[in-house]
Amino acid sequence: MNMKQLDFRSDTVTQPTEAMRAAMASAIVGDDIMGEDPTVQRLEAMSAELFGKAAGLFVISGTMANQVAMMTLTQLGDEILAGEESHLFNMEAAGVAALSGVQIRPLRAERGRFDALAVRKSIRPKGIQSAVSRVLCLENTYDLTRGIPVGLDYHREMAEIAHGHDLTLYLDGARIFNAALSQGMSVKSLCAPIDCLQFCLSKGLAAPVGAVLLGSQAFIERARWVRQRIGGGMRQAGHMAAAGIVALEQMTGRLAEDHENATRLAIGLAEIDARLIDLARPRTNILRIDFAAADYSTETIVKALLEQQIKIRQLDQDSCRMITHWGIDVQDVERVLAVFRVLLKR
Repeated sequence: MNMKQLDFRSDTVTQPTEAMRAAMASAIVGDDIMGEDPTVQRLEAMSAELFGKAAGLFVISGTMANQVAMMTLTQLGDEILAGEESHLFNMEAAGVAALSGVQIRPLRAERGRFDALAVRKSIRPKGIQSAVSRVLCLENTYDLTRGIPVGLDYHREMAEIAHGHDLTLYLDGARIFNAALSQGMSVKSLCAPIDCLQFCLSKGLAAPVGAVLLGSQAFIERARWVRQRIGGGMRQAGHMAAAGIVALEQMTGRLAEDHENATRLAIGLAEIDARLIDLARPRTNILRIDFAAADYSTETIVKALLEQQIKIRQLDQDSCRMITHWGIDVQDVERVLAVFRVLLKR
């Protein structure tokens, strides 16, 4: 009997639900570049209302949203502040430099948070020899290998610093619904101090494609023009937007299952070998497993798991990442733990 393949590499491997497939098939569409796609307009409006922002823009991906935002908010030769572990700094093919002509000043984060004093010191003084510090970029959840949620107090603290130095506060909120749910609050409340942000539909929310960029009316109008400049304008995009609407209506609450499964997996790994994982670290649906710390060969473990139809993502020679998502249930977690017990001889 063929075993079900379990893919823990990312929550981007999720498959659209039957409700999404039906919505995509029956969507009423129009030409989005001409502003005539009613389904896209509905997704943008409901996203803006959900987050308490003035307007929204549907784009293909979180990376496109981030890049469109930076192109909208900056000028050639500016500087933005972003985390050392952030997606914007590490995973977007140097897009900020290539597309915006802007440099990134990386900031160290401790448990997902920048030190306030370090942020203040990193903002450039005004002067003829200095780049202009233009945007302070946050990420929530923070760190692709740990998924650390940060709270409203932190957003407020960073907003006070940014606005006190005439910077825009931008949030890469690819997994912001995970962050909000883990803290028992709405995304609207959590993102109230944020000037503009994006969230992904295609990760834990399981839509097949898309992200939404949110902010002021003026910001979104400019961003829509920038999106067109880089080839991101779409025609009958309502077929894709329809899945995003279903994601917002039906999939945000079920993220709690992913968090529970990640916790179950973390506890099970710690019972096998406490050196594998830091149970004290706050988490959502992402786990970092440090095999080298427990004296195991990461590459060997990854290959052995693959032979058992289990995929995890190797980060480096020491560690791996596992993400729980739509398509991974409690029985799947128990199965992978049973395999780990055999592989690690516990």
